[in-house]
Amino acid sequence: MKLLYDENLSPKLVMALNDVFPDSAHVDRVGLGGASDREVWEYARDNGYTLISKDSDFQEMSLLHGYPPKVIWLKRGNCTNKQIELILRNKSAQIAELLDDPEAALLLLL
Repeated sequence: MKLLYDENLSPKLVMALNDVFPDSAHVDRVGLGGASDREVWEYARDNGYTLISKDSDFQEMSLLHGYPPKVIWLKRGNCTNKQIELILRNKSAQIAELLDDPEAALLLLL
């Protein structure tokens, strides 16, 4: 399960969740720090990533353009990296279902 973490998420999550989501990356680490949402979207699409973000931007793009890439919208206010890590670990089965479902494009995590 390859996730591409948006800028609004810590790059530390890549290593913290490597056992659950191997081959994941952060936009800063792939040269997309400060890139437009469209550039990040295209990179994720072209490289087989599922986008994960705390913004609604990619959710909106998913509604407009469909997938790929699939999108995980982490709809949470301020929270620690550890809280985000725990949410993603606890929801890993739902994330796997999103990735396996050929009809699903978006997963909302509250």
